Amino acid sequence: QVQLVESGGELVQAGGSLRLSCAASGRSFSRYAMGWFRQAPGKEREFVAAITWTNTTLYANSVKGRFTISRDNAKNTVSLQMKSLKPEDTAVYYCAARPDTVAVTTRNAYPYWGQGTQVTISS
Repeated sequence: QVQLVESGGELVQAGGSLRLSCAASGRSFSRYAMGWFRQAPGKEREFVAAITWTNTTLYANSVKGRFTISRDNAKNTVSLQMKSLKPEDTAVYYCAARPDTVAVTTRNAYPYWGQGTQVTISS
């Protein structure tokens, strides 16, 4: 079992940067694939980025080149560095964990979720 707690969400102007963090508790964190998803009001929760325990990464096309996912297995944390933020990036961002070495984009493949952190980008 893994518990996840996100932090770092705030109100930022368009073009700005923000770093989200996710702290994980539980054993074997390093063997989990970790992901970030987001959900805007009235929309489905969508994939943003994922990383395997060997640091292989996946990104949604909408954030590729602007967002960077990373992890620190010694500290049980995963981060999402976001730059060149746009108003359409506004959403609640969720950290998710998957007890597998493979990172995937499918929401249902991640059994563990945090409570989310609000990111608001003003134009």
